[in-house]
Formats: sequence, C-alpha cells, structure tokens
Amino acid sequence: MNKGKGCRYGSHRVIEPKGILPQPAIKLDNSIDIYDNEVLIDVSTLNIDSASYTQIRSACGGNADAMKAMISSIVAERGKMQNPVTGSGGMLIGTVREIGAEYPNKKLQIGDRIATLVSLSLTPLKLNAIKKLEPDHDQVDVDAQAIMFESGIFALVPSDLPEKLALAVLDVAGAPAQVDRLVHEGDTVCIIGGGGKSGILCCYQAMKNVGPYGKVIVVEYSEQNAKRIVDMGLATDVIVADATDAIGVYHQVIAITGERGCDVTINNVNVPNTEMTSILITKGQGLIYFFSMATSFTKAALGAEGVGKDIELIVGNGYAKGHSDLALNILRESADIRALFETLYV
Repeated sequence: MNKGKGCRYGSHRVIEPKGILPQPAIKLDNSIDIYDNEVLIDVSTLNIDSASYTQIRSACGGNADAMKAMISSIVAERGKMQNPVTGSGGMLIGTVREIGAEYPNKKLQIGDRIATLVSLSLTPLKLNAIKKLEPDHDQVDVDAQAIMFESGIFALVPSDLPEKLALAVLDVAGAPAQVDRLVHEGDTVCIIGGGGKSGILCCYQAMKNVGPYGKVIVVEYSEQNAKRIVDMGLATDVIVADATDAIGVYHQVIAITGERGCDVTINNVNVPNTEMTSILITKGQGLIYFFSMATSFTKAALGAEGVGKDIELIVGNGYAKGHSDLALNILRESADIRALFETLYV
C-alpha cells in the first residue's frame, strides 16, 4: 500500500509522544507497509548492544526463555528494540525485501544483505519470533521485519567475512574509528574495558596509532580477557581491576604514567559507575571518549567539575565517517583478532 513520502528522519513513524524523533520516542509504528522513501528489511539477526544485553541477562537471571520473553515484550510495547533501562538498542542484519520508489540511494537493490549502522532504538521492528538466543552471546536470531528511513546508514555484508562476524564488528565500528581520530603518536592511552569486543578493536587501533614511544594501558575486569590482551600484544600494560573502583584503578594507572595521567582515555565498559575512574586517570586538558552506553553523562560532567579537571568529554557516537571499512579492515589485518572473534561470534 502506498503511504506517500515520510519524513527523512522517520518522525512520521512516531506514535508517542508526537513531535519528536524516533530514538527518544516511547512507541513507534512498526507496520511493514512502507512509505515511498523507506526500505523494508527481512531481519535474520539482532545484535543487541552490550549494555542492554547485560542488563537483560541480569534481570532474567541468565534464563534464555525469560530473556526471549523480555525482548519480545519490549518490541511489542515500543515497536522497536530499545531497552527501557539503558535506552540503547543495537543493530541488525537482514535482506532487503522492498524499496520505496523515492528512496534516494539507487545503489541498494532488493535481495541485498545489509547491516544497518543506525541503532535499533530508532528502528521500527516487527518481531514475529525469536529463533535462537544464547545468554552469553548478544546476537539473537529472529524472524522479523524492520524499516530503514531515508536518513539511515548501512553497510553491505562483505563477501570475504562470515555474516555474524561482520555484524559483531559493525555493531561497535564507531569505537575504533574514533580512536583513530583521537589517538596520536607518542600518546599515553588507557582503554577501560579493553578485553571486550569494542575494547579489543580499540586496543589494536591505539597500538597502531601511538607507535613505539606511546603507551596503551588496558583496565580489564576479567582475568581471562586480560590474558588475551597480553597474549595478542594489544597493550603495553594490562591492569586487572574493577573499573567502578575509581581510587583503586587511579593508583594503579598513575603507577605506570606518573601523576600526569593519560592523554586519552577510552571507556568501553558495559556497566554503570565508571565515569570517575576515567576522569581521575586522565590528565588536565586531556580527553575521554565514552563509547559505553552505560555511561551517565551527568555523572561524567559534574564529576569532572567536582575534582577540578578541565577535560574534554566526548559522547560515544556510534557513527564516524568510514567507520565500517576501518573496523572490518582490522579483521583483515589481524589474524589473531579474527580468529578470536570467529570463536566468540560465529
């Protein structure tokens, strides 16, 4: 059915409250009759973002059936996969089923396999069934349909990488791309949560950028993940610690850096209350990139003020120009990272 042309940003899909954009909306119209400037996707897999999936798993006690029910309930209520606790979503992979007559990107074809590079928190989603869910893996196989707006960005699934491997990396592609922008030769960098998916990619890019005279310090809660970083040579120093312990981590980091602290701190953790740790270990007029969706930016801003730190605080934007190519190329360049990710995500 022809619905005419909708707003390029998707505001025509907002049911409640009216007058805002899809991401902050409480409920979206997830009907699969597309507007002339939309794309309909048959979805095969949702990659739910780490902060959201961790919260869902915790709330459900790690029970797969309870997690399925919770995810289904969120989508039924909101018309999209947006965790009401974390506010975050994730991304998807699927096949283009229908393209509106006025959709501007004429390179996209029906039948193309694509990964959306916009959040599930703004993507209309009709979830028919969850086919497979494993509590320890944030990729959920589904029978579903989704709508991509005219403003939506996407990547064609590469032919030289397994789909689920590509999806896992594209979900966090913004992080290593920002590291590439922010980290320079000779810098001292700390990556908090360096042993996770986004953290490993950030470590690789940071080591590449700092060169032989810089430092890459990783703070990682899991001893197993920390050992991986050491074994793959993805840091100059690795600290096993709880990143919510701001004073404890601070003392361990400055034992390496001296009182000056780090030039750049990258926060990738998927739990709350690590803002002050990031602030304390970063030098005055240094920079912190909060990629984690578990971050409270109120805590970060007021916390920096409270300890008298003049620091540039950057919100984790999941999109950076060229981010998908950069992230996928890390897999092509590093056999170790590709082998690890294939073990974890394929």
